[in-house]
This record gives sequence, structure tokens and C-alpha cells, in this order.
Amino acid sequence: MTHVPRLLVLVLVGAAAAAAPASGQAAGARPAVVRVAAAADLKFALDEAAARLARREPALRVEATYGSSGSMHAQLRQRAPYDLYLSADVDYPRDLVSRGTGSVRDLFTYATGRLVVWVPAGSTLPVERDGLRALESARRIAVANPRHAPYGRAAEAALRRTGIWDRVSRRLVLGENVAQAAQFVQSGAADAAIIAKSLVAAPAFGGAGRLWDVPDTLYPPLVQGGLILPWAASRAGAERFRDFLVGDEGRALLQAYGFGPPPR
Repeated sequence: MTHVPRLLVLVLVGAAAAAAPASGQAAGARPAVVRVAAAADLKFALDEAAARLARREPALRVEATYGSSGSMHAQLRQRAPYDLYLSADVDYPRDLVSRGTGSVRDLFTYATGRLVVWVPAGSTLPVERDGLRALESARRIAVANPRHAPYGRAAEAALRRTGIWDRVSRRLVLGENVAQAAQFVQSGAADAAIIAKSLVAAPAFGGAGRLWDVPDTLYPPLVQGGLILPWAASRAGAERFRDFLVGDEGRALLQAYGFGPPPR
């Protein structure tokens, strides 16, 4: 049985991932810490981005906590102690701005998410041939909970537009976020998952499964947005990390993990 990468397990238990400062940093020096509330689809890409920035700027360290965009949004409405919010859509950050929890000048987009069907390497489901319709033969299908996960809503939209929602909706297994939906497949609790390409296309997954790209005509665009929070303890650090993500190097890194560019 192929084992799920340990990094993904950290997502499922809600642990924070920190990029360690470069070894050349002066002994005893305390780097500025940027605390990021991030969507689970960013786990592998954001960890690499944080590590790159830490090597380049030892005085800056990024600590990310991963979860569903909706659960992070709910925490931020209660002024959870984060500096930067990175959502799997732009609607949640916009809602915070509309509520006065942030300024429109601190709102930005950084990527477009992509949806895939993912099955174990040994699965007999012909997803490469039949796409979403192959899921009609699945016993259980894992998706992120549409109530608070943008990728879950996108998965539901794709199933509806394909015309198979009524036949498969009773077989859905809902994860707290896309990472947990992937874990359901790994553990055998589901035969397939409709999740973020950025997770299962990451090098850490290796040959753990097979994926099929869901045509982007089947679901609303997953334009991913962020917000620098007005109570940020490290505003300068949050701005620096944002600038890295939306710059040429950050954009290339995100695309290497399966993200598309944000709309112009």
C-alpha cells in the first residue's frame, strides 16, 4: 500500500509548517515571523516558497497553518492572530474587506486553482478514458466539504454540469479540506477524490496515484486571493511574502505545483 506523505498528515491534524531560517543567520538573532492562515491546497507549494524566502532573507520566517478557506475565514472574523490570509478563492478575503476586517488595498490575487480527479495507482476506474463519468462506478467519492471549501463547491459544480450529480451525490465522503479528501483515498475510505491538482501533482506524492484534469469549463474559476490583515504584527514581512508570491519567481513556483496564473 502506498503511504501518504507525512507532510500531508501534518495538514490533516492542522499543524503549523514553518520554514527554518538559513544556517548562516547570526546565533541568537530572532527572525521576524509572518504567520499565515492558508488554504490546504497550498501546503506543498507554500512550504517551498517559505523555505526559498528564508534562505534568501534569514531575518524573515514564514509560519503557515493550513485548513479550509472557510474555517480560516471564520477564525479571522474573530481576529485570529495571523498576519496574512491566503484563501482558495477570492470571495472569502473580499468578504472580510466588506465587513471592515481589512482594506481593499491589501487584497490581491495570486493564482488560479485547478481541479482533478485522483485515484490510487492500482484503481480500475477508467478516469483517463471516461473522466468524471468513471465515478459512477465508484463506491465512495471524496471531496472537500462544499460548505466551507472552494474546491468542494467546484467539485459539486463539475458533477452537476456533467449530469451525474443525482447518481453519485449519496456516495460522497466529505473532508474538512482537500487534504483530508486525499487522505480518504489513501486510507481506502474512498475510491476516488475530486481535489486540488496542487496537492497530488506535488513531488512528495510521487506515483501514489493517477489523476485526470477536470476541464475548467465544468466549474467556476478558482481564482485564489489573499489579504494582509489590519492587525498584522509583522506587516512588513507579510508584504514581503505577498510580493514574493505574486512576483515572477513565486508565480513560476506556483505553476510548477499545478496552479494557473490569476486573471489579469
